[in-house]
Amino acid sequence: MPTGRTVPRALTAAACVILAAALLTPPAQADDPPGTQEDSAPPVRIDPHDPDLRMVQGARLAPSKVLNIKSIVESDDGSERRQDTNDNVTFSLQAEVLFGKDSAKLSPEALSRIDTIAAEVRKQNAHRLRVFGFTDNLGSAAHGLTLSKQRANAVQRELANDLGSSVTFDIRGYGEQYPIADNATETGRKKNRRVEVSFPRAGG
Repeated sequence: MPTGRTVPRALTAAACVILAAALLTPPAQADDPPGTQEDSAPPVRIDPHDPDLRMVQGARLAPSKVLNIKSIVESDDGSERRQDTNDNVTFSLQAEVLFGKDSAKLSPEALSRIDTIAAEVRKQNAHRLRVFGFTDNLGSAAHGLTLSKQRANAVQRELANDLGSSVTFDIRGYGEQYPIADNATETGRKKNRRVEVSFPRAGG
């Protein structure tokens, strides 16, 4: 029977969970908009030389990371999508449900959708919001940048009217940058024409 200290089961289990997270969690995507990357720092430090870590001889412990749990709910027609992660809530609304073609004027239907987002902001007690606009790759890149920023501004103004001065905003228009679907098809382009609103989860 081997001699030495008894391995604490809780420590071993914690190390296994964090090691699994390190192996399963993909790195932050280089093509994510700035400010949207999740915090993957582990909550506790694991000493890779701790003798209580029973590892195969010659094996090395990978850098530990927190496994980011991501939940995505999308409407049947794909016009609205909500993504929840460990740190953030993100709403993505297709441009067609917010604006007319090549327009930055909010439609009547858009107001109820934005009201839903404002209600969730209050529920999460968020005080800093990111409002990002995106387009497809049709037309000039310069026009896409301008239109996407105008649309992000329109959504921000409506949110500000609803939420008041306690909330601050980071507003950006990215045009055709950071597509989430293939611009080679109209279905993909429709998904890429969108405004995203994201904010920290309560306790995140």
